[in-house]
Amino acid sequence: MRVRLVKLLPLLAFAGWLLPLAALARLGGGEHYSSGSSSGSSGGGGGGADLFFLIVLTFQHPLIMIPVWCFLGFLYLLYHRNVNPNSTTRRALEQADAEQRTTVTGRDVQGWVNALQYKDASFALEPFLNKAKDLFGRMQEAWFLRELEPVRSFMSDATFQRLKLQLALMRAQGLRDAIADVEVIDLQIIGLDQSQWFDTVQVRVKAQMRDTDVPANLSDEAARAQAKRQPSQAFIEVWSFVRKPGAQTRIGVDLYQGKCPNCGAPFQGGASNNCGYCNAVVNSGNYDWVLAEITQGVEAVRGYAQVDGLLQAREQDPALNLEMLEDRASLIFWRWIEAQSTGEARKLSKLATADFIALLEQDLVALQQRGRRKVFLECAVGGVTARLLRSDDARQEAHVELRWSARMGVGPADGPLPKLPTVPQRWMFKLERSASAKTQTDSGMATNRCPNCHAPLTDTLSASCDYCGTMLGTGQGDWVLARAQPFESWDAVETERYQAVTHKEAAAPVVATREGVIADVRERERLLYMMAAMAAADGTVDAAEKKLLRTCAQRWSVPWSNVELAISSGEQLFEKLVPKGGPEAEKFLSAIVQVALADGKIDRKERRMLESAAERLGIPDRLAAMLGGR
Repeated sequence: MRVRLVKLLPLLAFAGWLLPLAALARLGGGEHYSSGSSSGSSGGGGGGADLFFLIVLTFQHPLIMIPVWCFLGFLYLLYHRNVNPNSTTRRALEQADAEQRTTVTGRDVQGWVNALQYKDASFALEPFLNKAKDLFGRMQEAWFLRELEPVRSFMSDATFQRLKLQLALMRAQGLRDAIADVEVIDLQIIGLDQSQWFDTVQVRVKAQMRDTDVPANLSDEAARAQAKRQPSQAFIEVWSFVRKPGAQTRIGVDLYQGKCPNCGAPFQGGASNNCGYCNAVVNSGNYDWVLAEITQGVEAVRGYAQVDGLLQAREQDPALNLEMLEDRASLIFWRWIEAQSTGEARKLSKLATADFIALLEQDLVALQQRGRRKVFLECAVGGVTARLLRSDDARQEAHVELRWSARMGVGPADGPLPKLPTVPQRWMFKLERSASAKTQTDSGMATNRCPNCHAPLTDTLSASCDYCGTMLGTGQGDWVLARAQPFESWDAVETERYQAVTHKEAAAPVVATREGVIADVRERERLLYMMAAMAAADGTVDAAEKKLLRTCAQRWSVPWSNVELAISSGEQLFEKLVPKGGPEAEKFLSAIVQVALADGKIDRKERRMLESAAERLGIPDRLAAMLGGR
């Protein structure tokens, strides 16, 4: 039987996603906090069967298929070198960006060391960095073995929950991370933040390793063997260590030697992280350094931005600090992801209000009744930043921005999602607590605890503490989640509130985007993917619109292949699209205009793109004012 070329044509088109780059899952989500890089490792069902068919076809007709495979390989290399920014060139650029963001002078380092030694005469840089290096190695091994308990005491509660859930999400996909040849190239302090409540030391970790995703049921030995066949990749991460001011370095008396950092008694670990002799919470940061955050080098930001309302909030709660607040928000975020991934809203019962859980449960039940589910693949966080605090006689509010990414969507109850790009997301969490609640620094960075008895929160679905019975979702003692919404929705509401209070039509300064956010490639990607999804929402995207989107992709350095996936995936990429004609639409259009004006001018193609976006958003009359006569 002769195989005709016409039969091979669909195979040529199909083979483009048979050759994806490995979807890596390094500890901390380094590869998975991505600027939109698509990953086909878990997409579309049936890939294995089609690949088997092509292999059989190759054996049956080698004279035809071998040249075809060679040609495909050539196209693949050409594509990744010249079109796809996620290839070696892009990785090199991101590595260079991370290097630039995390480079400091020796004088800076010495100044930070002097500041630490002023309060702690026994602090020394080399032993501190040696401990950080030791912890890095321990955590890589724990991540590979999928057993985090041996390193739990070294991490804040939010960091532990993050890694625990990331492992669970990978397990649900039938995957595990295989790593080999881990090597730390260099460690250096690159920042120090000191406040009344905590000292935060940022450590740049330059390392390299071989890693790849493998089937979850693969043995440790087989997984290592597969990892060793991968090229070694260098990367930069920033590890933030937190300790309470006044805590002293106790040489030979710390967790690294298996001792309680408070009383020096033997410490064997445990889920409570309490010393069995003095009852100290060893991962609180009150006695020794605790790992509170892992940030990718390309996202590294030193210092804290000014938070509106913080000084006023401290008049009511003098111990209120951003370290604990943002750690609590991170903890809640990962539980929020877990609740949606498992379809069980009550997993948030101890960390969210009853009203929030009821609404979330309603959405999840509606999906389950349709035989659908929410899926978050390769979920990773880029940043957690408090933006606004305010209070009245009854409640305190904290508005926290979370920048994260995932291959997410709504898929069948059983089976994989269709192929989706990794999409940057930008959300705002509104946390609430009683006006009388006070920050309890006794537990420090152990933020997953009952505010009454200080026992660790369990994973039961009860809304009360399983030790003392205190109701936790009310916010009487600690921050709980009251609302989660996309950034544009929050920004629109806050702007209207500002205008109502001040009687001014100008946008509220308290809700301005963070400095440089529009220049950030991930924010540009998010805006462009949302534009593509909105264009596809009515079921038709004509050639002219595609051309405009392609122009944006080229100018904003966004992979066109991912924009095409956004067009085909539509609303699956986002919880909700921007509604037409309202304040959210105006905020979204304003953000696009800011991107287009990055070089100070608007050309003909950019104007057409903006006009098309304004028309889609139902506010074509607002564009001229935003352009300011350009």
